[in-house]
Amino acid sequence: MKDPRGRPVIEVRNIRKEYPIGDETVVALKRINLNVMRGELCCIFGTSGSGKSTLLNQLAGMEKPTRGEVLIGGVPISRLSEQQLAAFRQRHLGFVFQSYNLLPNLTATENVALPLLFRGIPRAEREAAARKLLCRVGLSHRLDHFPRQMSGGQQQRAGIARAFIARPDVVFADEPTGNLDSKTTVEIMEMICTFARDYHQTIILVTHDPEMAAYADRIVTLIDGEIVSNQVNKKERVWHEA
Repeated sequence: MKDPRGRPVIEVRNIRKEYPIGDETVVALKRINLNVMRGELCCIFGTSGSGKSTLLNQLAGMEKPTRGEVLIGGVPISRLSEQQLAAFRQRHLGFVFQSYNLLPNLTATENVALPLLFRGIPRAEREAAARKLLCRVGLSHRLDHFPRQMSGGQQQRAGIARAFIARPDVVFADEPTGNLDSKTTVEIMEMICTFARDYHQTIILVTHDPEMAAYADRIVTLIDGEIVSNQVNKKERVWHEA
């Protein structure tokens, strides 16, 4: 995907999201407008119930807005069919989940190689790439282990390798350190930042944790489904140059 020079890789235009609950309508998002540039680490920050998870679902095409639209690389994903969306996500998007979401019956290598399977890359080639990336994230001794044989931090390292292996345009990280201790949290966030910098990829980090938000280039704060702040993070980077 090649975006025109200077054009945001993600464009959110007047998004509104409503959910019918019984006889009432709950408004989860109210006229959200947002641009995210290529290579930017953008944090969607807010407390529980602020609308940040709903916004993530809109950005990733998991849900369609009630009104408005989302464009990624100029493609209006809000208008795509489910089949088109699935193909788009496989080609352009990566995901890091709080609960890791590794397939239990696949080894670390097989889990990480999975996105390359959807691109038609031969097994030997995709597993070689997966092993190389797993070694980079410190899992050279876990290549043939199943998720149940790995700690939470090790599973999340594998999850990061899986998210980045196909070099997607955008990686969504949904509370990626929520189940980890503080030491592992720092390691995981520095790893995400390093990959993003090396591959010039856009990261959407969703969190309620101010310490995680501090890693971002820009922090977008939501309260009650509205953006109340959209600011460049002027703090010195908390991650280390590799």
